[in-house]
Amino acid sequence: MNYCKTLTIAGSDSSGGAGIQADIKTMSALGCYSTTVITAITAQNTLGIYAIEKISYKIIAKQLEAVLDDIRPDAIKIGMVNDTKSIEAIADILQGVSDIPIIIDPVMVSTTGSQLMEESAIKIFRKKLIPLSILLTPNIPEVEVLINRKITNIKDVLSVANRLIDLNCKAVLVKGGHLDGKEKVDYLLRKQYPIIPYTSPMVKTSNNHGTGCTLSSAITSFIARGEDIEQAIQKAKEYITQSLIAGANIKIGQGHGAVNHFYNPQKLIKR
Repeated sequence: MNYCKTLTIAGSDSSGGAGIQADIKTMSALGCYSTTVITAITAQNTLGIYAIEKISYKIIAKQLEAVLDDIRPDAIKIGMVNDTKSIEAIADILQGVSDIPIIIDPVMVSTTGSQLMEESAIKIFRKKLIPLSILLTPNIPEVEVLINRKITNIKDVLSVANRLIDLNCKAVLVKGGHLDGKEKVDYLLRKQYPIIPYTSPMVKTSNNHGTGCTLSSAITSFIARGEDIEQAIQKAKEYITQSLIAGANIKIGQGHGAVNHFYNPQKLIKR
C-alpha cells in the first residue's frame, strides 16, 4: 500500500499563490503526496513579478532523476519550463517513464501579454515535450502562441481544434477564461471524440492568482487517484470554483491574492 503520489515540475512563486507552491497546496488538499522539481525561482507578490532566475538544466535533470528513481509518482504535471536545454533534459528523462500520465500546463505568456518562451524553445516544446503528455491545458494566449493565430471568440477556438490536436497531444483542454462572457467555458478536444464543454460560473474576486496552476494540479491529482480525463477535469473544475468562492473576500496583499486551496482538505489517500 502507498499514498497517491504526484510530481510537479514548475517554477517557485514567492507569494505562494501560483507555481509550485500552488501545485503543492492543491495536490495536498486533494489527498496526494506531492514531490517537486523546481525549474525557476521568481521574486513576486500579489502586485507582479520582479525577477526570474532560471535553474540550471543539469540541476533540473538531477531533481527529476532523484524523484523518479525513488518515489515513482502516479501522475506528473509540467508547468513553467521555458528554455531549450531544460525542455530537452526533461523530455529525454520522461521518455523512459511512458506509463506515467503527464499533464502539461504551458507557461508561455505573462499576465501582461509578454511571451516568456523563445521561438527556439517553443519548437522543442512542441516536438519533444507535448507528445509525451495525455493532456495539454493552454489558456487562450498560449493557444495563440502554439498555433500562431489570433483567438477572439469561441468560434475561433472550435475552428482550430484540429490544429491543436495535430500537436501530437492525446487531448487538449482550452481554458476560455480570457474570453468575454458571464460563464467560464473550457473545451476538451480529442481526436475522433466530440468536443466537450465544461461550464463554470465567473466568480467575482481579485483573489484569482494561480488559478491555471491550481486547475492543472487538481486534474493531475484526480488522474493520480485513478479518475479518467473527463472525470478528472470535471472534479478539478468543481474544486477550483469552490476554491475561488471560499477565498473571494479574503485580503492577501494589495493585489491579486490566491484562491483558498484548503477550503475542504483531505487526508492523504492510500491506494
